[in-house]
Amino acid sequence: MHEKYMRLALELAEQARGRTSPNPMVGAVIVKDGEIVGKGYHQKAGTPHAEVHAMNEAGEHAKGATLYVTLEPCSHYGRTPPCSEAVIAAGIADVYVALKDPNPLVSGRGIKRMTEAGLEVHVGLLEDEARRMNEIFIKYITTRKPFVLLKTAMTLDGKTATSVGHARWVTGPAARERVHQLRDLYDAILVGVNTVLADNPSLTCRLPGGGRDPIRIILDSQARTPAEAKVITQESEASTCLVMTDKAPLDRIKLLSSGKAKIMRTSLDLHGRVDLRELMSKLGEMEITSLLVEGGAEVAASFLEAGLVDKILTFIAPKIIGGSQAPGPVGGLGKALMDQAVRLTEINWGQIGDDFFIEGYPEYTGS
Repeated sequence: MHEKYMRLALELAEQARGRTSPNPMVGAVIVKDGEIVGKGYHQKAGTPHAEVHAMNEAGEHAKGATLYVTLEPCSHYGRTPPCSEAVIAAGIADVYVALKDPNPLVSGRGIKRMTEAGLEVHVGLLEDEARRMNEIFIKYITTRKPFVLLKTAMTLDGKTATSVGHARWVTGPAARERVHQLRDLYDAILVGVNTVLADNPSLTCRLPGGGRDPIRIILDSQARTPAEAKVITQESEASTCLVMTDKAPLDRIKLLSSGKAKIMRTSLDLHGRVDLRELMSKLGEMEITSLLVEGGAEVAASFLEAGLVDKILTFIAPKIIGGSQAPGPVGGLGKALMDQAVRLTEINWGQIGDDFFIEGYPEYTGS
């Protein structure tokens, strides 16, 4: 019975996926005498937390009731007052918490405060599910860097385009719509300047029912992005950020700075390119909690070689292009030995339209 109510709380939290950044997704359910008397979820940063919504709905019924919440009620003043104090004031008797707050600065404080006030607090119910649901928040709050999803698409023989560069479309409509769903959910999207030069992409969310555009991050160490590129000139509520280095010509920087794009500078890495680790820290400072890396092959290789990818999603189209010169999804020098390959764990796979997908979490051991 306890799991039933916590699963409902997890389902409630999921309703706000992609809308709570930089906060976590949280759901809450209040039960009294075997009946649900209140429920709610955190809908957006700066708005009331899940527990508050649930207690407002429960009203006087919250007194002596049991609260099921997917994340430890907060104990500090942030954008809103501490929820642990509100839970105590409402007269809640028992609290089931799926996951302790992963923020090392406050973890366990809300639980301690409620316990000291005489509430029975149980921690760890469906913890694995709660942890996976908030994997983006956990990565961000513990490292102050965004969670990175690398998305690739290829044919059955591992090609992303033909030998003459034709790449539309590798996958079918269902897989492409899934990518736009990801753009709607992630804070930012990243490609290299070569993708901009070759495809002139919009990098916007184009779902049938509408959606939210992610912030566009372009790796452009030498300021080669055309001033008329769609990522700069198109109408969008989200901004475009061009990431450059000291190798960028001053006249190009001045030209691009006069447009709508924002300019960010990083140090050079060992290869004379944008320092990705420094970039991740800068994006974290901007409260960008999640980053969708879409391409191209050299960008994918750079992120993998730096060990910056947290999750990989690959779409595979049941078609064969052939051609020894046709490109693949990951470039770079690659690994010399098979046992150095980056392996995926916790693999999920399935079919989407006529295509297939594989997703999992990379292990960098042996690299």
